[in-house]
Amino acid sequence: MHAAGRQTTVLVVDDTKENLLIIGQLLRPHYHVRVANSGMQALRVAESEPRPDLILLDVMMPDMDGYQVLQILRSKPQTQSIPVIFVTAMDADADEEHGLSLGAVDYVTKPVKPGLLLARVHAHLELKAARDALARQNAELDAEVHRRMAENDLIKDFSLHALATLAEKRDNETGNHLRRTQAYMEVLMQHLKDHPRFSAELVDPAARDRIAKVTPLHDIGKVGIPDAILLKPGRLTVEEFAIMKTHASIGAQAIGEAIRSVQAARSLDEPAVSPSDAALRAQSLSFLETTRQIAGSHHEKWDGSGYPDRLSGAAIPLPARLMALADVFDALISKRHYKEAYSMQQTVETILQGKGGHFDPDIVDAFIAVQDQFADIAKRYVDPPPQEH
Repeated sequence: MHAAGRQTTVLVVDDTKENLLIIGQLLRPHYHVRVANSGMQALRVAESEPRPDLILLDVMMPDMDGYQVLQILRSKPQTQSIPVIFVTAMDADADEEHGLSLGAVDYVTKPVKPGLLLARVHAHLELKAARDALARQNAELDAEVHRRMAENDLIKDFSLHALATLAEKRDNETGNHLRRTQAYMEVLMQHLKDHPRFSAELVDPAARDRIAKVTPLHDIGKVGIPDAILLKPGRLTVEEFAIMKTHASIGAQAIGEAIRSVQAARSLDEPAVSPSDAALRAQSLSFLETTRQIAGSHHEKWDGSGYPDRLSGAAIPLPARLMALADVFDALISKRHYKEAYSMQQTVETILQGKGGHFDPDIVDAFIAVQDQFADIAKRYVDPPPQEH
């Protein structure tokens, strides 16, 4: 019986009626037998229900020989996995090798020996059943991995929103700042995904999506800044600004602790972890590492004059270099409690002045190419007027 509950079906193909009768009678006590007396008929039967689980195929037939039939069977998705055993009077080694090279699983010569034929048929049906079971298991595992990754993505998105909202509530900046900077990042990455310097990191849509999703956490370290400094309505003193700058280190350290926690949990149960759990943890680590890079390094500058680590050039992680431009653009073009909004022209000129100093030159060039999209985003997510108390 077939694993799915129906009887196993064997298709016998031979242009001689007597051979069909002999082989059919041999197989019928054990299997459901279908017959075809030509290559064309065999192809039609193979694609109709009940589909054969195995085909016994004669080689020497008029119009279309067995080799041609096998090639067509292997070319069609619905029949390419059906095992085929050649049953033929041809017994030269070259004939057998040719048949096996085309994809036949076995070669039985006529006149058939009943015991040998039954054993070969049984063995290849058992092998096919094992392959089918493995394929189903792999499909189920793949579906489970996708289901759990979808759940993981949902949890991450919720956590991102909660953490970003927490940082926003403690800051003078609005939630629209988070939306704008995220949109700027998406535009920059889309433009740079085929650039020779950046394609390795940006050509994968999943990588760009990961970077965009963690963008709202770039200032998560501000939760560690005292309210008296964070919410001060005027300009900060030199001492206060020095404290404010520590938000980058605070954010990086907090995310670094999360990464170490995931790594420690993985090392404890590594031998018992399932493939799906391993995939989820790898995804989580890359997600957290990107968050750490952006939170800790988005105030670094291309020339090494930024903070907290005075990184320079390509030593600054790419997500942070992108974030540096997006964050500065938004700070310039938006009204703040300590400054009026710059015009688009002033903002573009200021960023051009920072090319090769504050910003990666190629990222500035990308910004110039997509500046109209930046302007549209700034208008779309403009901050609401402050509410009077």
